[in-house]
Amino acid sequence: MQSYTLFELNEFIRQVLSLNLPEPIWVRCELAQVKSSRGHFYLDLVQKREDDDGILAQGQAVLWQSNYRKLQQKLGLELNALLQEGIELQMLVQPEFHERYGLKFVIHDFEPAYTFGKLELKRQDTIQHLREKGLLEKNKKVPLPIVLQRLAVVTSGTAAGYQDFLQQLEQNQYGYRFQCSLFSAAVQGVHAGAEISAQLKNISRLKDLFDAVVIIRGGGAKLDLAAFDGFDLCEAAASCPLPVLSGIGHDVDETVLDLLAHTTLKTPTAVAEFVLQRNLFFESEILELARGLKEAAMHRMHQANLALRQTTERLKWLVSEKLQRQVMLLQYIENDLPVSIRRFIKNEEARLQNLENEMNLLSPEFVLRRGFSLVLKKGGQIVKRSTEVQPGEDLELIFQKGKAISTVKKLEHE
Repeated sequence: MQSYTLFELNEFIRQVLSLNLPEPIWVRCELAQVKSSRGHFYLDLVQKREDDDGILAQGQAVLWQSNYRKLQQKLGLELNALLQEGIELQMLVQPEFHERYGLKFVIHDFEPAYTFGKLELKRQDTIQHLREKGLLEKNKKVPLPIVLQRLAVVTSGTAAGYQDFLQQLEQNQYGYRFQCSLFSAAVQGVHAGAEISAQLKNISRLKDLFDAVVIIRGGGAKLDLAAFDGFDLCEAAASCPLPVLSGIGHDVDETVLDLLAHTTLKTPTAVAEFVLQRNLFFESEILELARGLKEAAMHRMHQANLALRQTTERLKWLVSEKLQRQVMLLQYIENDLPVSIRRFIKNEEARLQNLENEMNLLSPEFVLRRGFSLVLKKGGQIVKRSTEVQPGEDLELIFQKGKAISTVKKLEHE
């Protein structure tokens, strides 16, 4: 049996590989880990099964500094966005086998369109899944408070966009004050989706402390937005009991988070301006109501003053008329009273005279002058009936002139 040294075997593998793959080839894979040292990038590559994400194959690749600089000129910011863990890539590599260091894939180029295509498929899958669960419009239906002051901000504490957001709010010309609570999370990379989702769940438990959730980040490459297309993050945002305001720093591309957020704006500064303008609109409405109330009060006071003046004038006229009537009445009384008094006295004198005449006609003296006499019993009681005396009783008879004593001898009763 022929045997080889390890070096001989590795040299043979290198020669076979060089002969069969003399030119770079395109390879599709996923970045499991990315490390950099002295300008070089060392990548761990994997291919996963579609059913359970188990690893089918793995390998190692290197992007030398010289190639990195060439690709940076070609791809710009997209290059750094491609070199993120969890990104699916199609890259042009030259397989190289070294007797000592083993197999490595030397990277010459990337095909961003492949990555974008994969991300778009993932994005559409996320949208469909959210639609099936009825989550696309859920957060849009959450009432947005009229005034926004207590804000839960989900972003990286070191992000420039966060500082721009705070500066825009704090240096506003209206004198508004805000309470911004930072819920720190990565806003790009493989951990961004999980961290933002966890913070959204934390905020949901503290919902009574805030008016709205703000998710912001600064500008970046298109691939940096991939985290905001993830289903878990979007599900957490859609199910948040508070309205979500997004401003993740892009002008053209629309993430799934943008589709389902209550209010979507372009940048962190735009979110801050939206908050300021909403509060300003509320203040303007209050001022307009105050102005309208003042005008209504002034109009009411004017009408009341007119009514008061009219009432005052009418009252003056009524009082004057009443006084005039009373003066005329007093003048009439003053002129008529003596006549009335004299007439009254004369009438009373005539009435007294009549009463006196009637009394004279009814007086005993007048009756006696007419020939009648009064019969008195011994005690002075006037006798009106024969039944009031007894036979033999002495009676006193009074005449107009003189009196007599008589004794009853006989009584006759009618």
